Amino acid sequence: MKVFVTGVEGYIGALLAPMLIERGHEVVGLDTGYYRDGWLYSDKGLTTFPRMINKDLRLIGEDDLRGCDAVVHLAELSNDPLGQNNPENTFKINHQGSVALAKKAKAVGIARFVYTSSCSVYGVGSDDFRTEEAGTNPQTAYAHCKVRVETDVGALADDGFSPVFLRNATAYGASPRMRFDIVLNNLAGFARTIGKIAMTSDGTPWRPLVHVLDICQAIVCAVEAPRESIHNQIFNVGHNADNYRVREIAEIVGETFTGCELTFGPSGGDNRSYRVSFDKIHGRLPGFRCAWDARKGAQQLHEIYDRIAMGKETFEFRAFTRLKQLEYLIKTRQIDNEFFWRA
Repeated sequence: MKVFVTGVEGYIGALLAPMLIERGHEVVGLDTGYYRDGWLYSDKGLTTFPRMINKDLRLIGEDDLRGCDAVVHLAELSNDPLGQNNPENTFKINHQGSVALAKKAKAVGIARFVYTSSCSVYGVGSDDFRTEEAGTNPQTAYAHCKVRVETDVGALADDGFSPVFLRNATAYGASPRMRFDIVLNNLAGFARTIGKIAMTSDGTPWRPLVHVLDICQAIVCAVEAPRESIHNQIFNVGHNADNYRVREIAEIVGETFTGCELTFGPSGGDNRSYRVSFDKIHGRLPGFRCAWDARKGAQQLHEIYDRIAMGKETFEFRAFTRLKQLEYLIKTRQIDNEFFWRA
């Protein structure tokens, strides 16, 4: 298949494109290049780059998409604090931009549209496991946009256009386009660079986790699955055993990075807490199985951090934290206040 992947230079996209190419697909990648300054490490296979279109999601035309068989849409503002600081831009890019992309894909005859949503749409829940049929309760602009895109793109589904929505758990794991602003990667970075994890909360909220390579595997399966398996379906992406309290994630990191000091604080102000059921994806998406858990992922990070002799300067580098990088691009007048590149 010829697969159009947005956000191909991002945390997930840098791993997904080589995986699709290895499986024999032709990949056309799109990225606006916000995070191009950051590249953490290289491995065999991760330097296989697709044909690239360097363009903002909001400026994609039908001609960019014509001839493709599927779209995998990753390119959104991907951080809750970022969305809260500028919710208007978040809605323009994440909601309006994503729906416009789906409409253009449908207009040129692309049959499959894989949208990476998020388990954050569940927001605040009880200790019960949230299934795909459970009500959503988004707490941030980022999560509200995910719900709106699912609704609006789902309404486009017909005999010739099959969207599928992958609600990813909180990602973790190594990627060349690393993110240190997500929980397990962030805690492992502190453990490596200062030998201390000082939690600002008591760590009691629930968070489901999923390794970035398992997310890529789910996307590949959604691209390749028979239409009847995925047509207008929502799948939570992860594994039931990988629902953790945040303090358990910190303890796993502390056990992996031996000698690390671990402390907890009072109950925090972030009220997001949810456990998620992943029965549907394991039972109904052909070929999908999670290969990772948090302990294995922490060990992977330990090995890579050691291999590259990662220090505090690398861990704190702006390009590995979404909010820092975009603030830098605005401050240095490289992008404007609507996040368009300046001339």
